[in-house]
Amino acid sequence: MHQQKRQPELVEGNLPVFVFPTELIFYADDQSTHKQVLTLYNPYEFALKFKVLCTTPNKYVVVDAAGAVKPQCCMDIVIRHRDVRSCHYGVIDKFRLQVSEQSQRKALGRKEVVATLLPSAKEQQKEEEEKRIKEHLSESLFFEQSFQPENRTVSSGPSLLTVFLGVVCIAALMLPTLGDVESLVPLYLHLSVNQKLVAAYILGLITMAILRT
Repeated sequence: MHQQKRQPELVEGNLPVFVFPTELIFYADDQSTHKQVLTLYNPYEFALKFKVLCTTPNKYVVVDAAGAVKPQCCMDIVIRHRDVRSCHYGVIDKFRLQVSEQSQRKALGRKEVVATLLPSAKEQQKEEEEKRIKEHLSESLFFEQSFQPENRTVSSGPSLLTVFLGVVCIAALMLPTLGDVESLVPLYLHLSVNQKLVAAYILGLITMAILRT
């Protein structure tokens, strides 16, 4: 009777598969990232068999590429990148996790995880930081332009938003830097060097804008 109640859920290919993370990023210059861990979760009341497949198996070593996960448990699957070469930079590989019930062979569910090899973690962080700076600058310029009155005949001085942004940047520059253990300011208010550089850059733009008014 219990098997009959559960059977409609076990339709081939329809069982949700829970895996974290869903994307693996390896950095060539950081050996600590050459080993990644996929966690397969089994929230069901029955055990699951699993198998890990890959589009380019010669580039990776998968520890425990097949096995079983007990009901309401999880399993860590270790994946190592063993072919870190420049010709593989930016190439997207795919892993497929197939699960089935222990008493059956058909795949009840599957989940794909993408894997990418990038040349440098620092370069990636630099690109993301530059992107954030451009977004902040475009937003600040948009708000500054949107609040300026049209057809001005007499200069009315800097806008309130410009003054507010300037005060925020000054306050950010006065906060302690990460690693300053002697500061009495709470740790969550410590800013990184990059964050302070962004604040200084925006403050410079604001100062130029005020001098032109």
